[in-house]
Amino acid sequence: MLDNLREDAEASPYFEEDEIPDFLEDEEEEEKPKTNYFAFLKPITSMTSMQRFLIVALLFMAVCLIGSMCLLVTGSLSLF
Repeated sequence: MLDNLREDAEASPYFEEDEIPDFLEDEEEEEKPKTNYFAFLKPITSMTSMQRFLIVALLFMAVCLIGSMCLLVTGSLSLF
């Protein structure tokens, strides 16, 4: 039984010796350009430290103001 399997395997190869496909050839042709995944940070990283500090300070004040308004509206914080 095993002899028959060996003979079948030797008798009908999937590829002839000169017809062996080069699977890596397709990958070389389809090389994609490398993408920069952190390109969205470029505007922030190109700022000076003072500009970044000013933006962070304005965001902090906006969050504090919105949070205070939210507390006043819900009644969790009262002025008097």
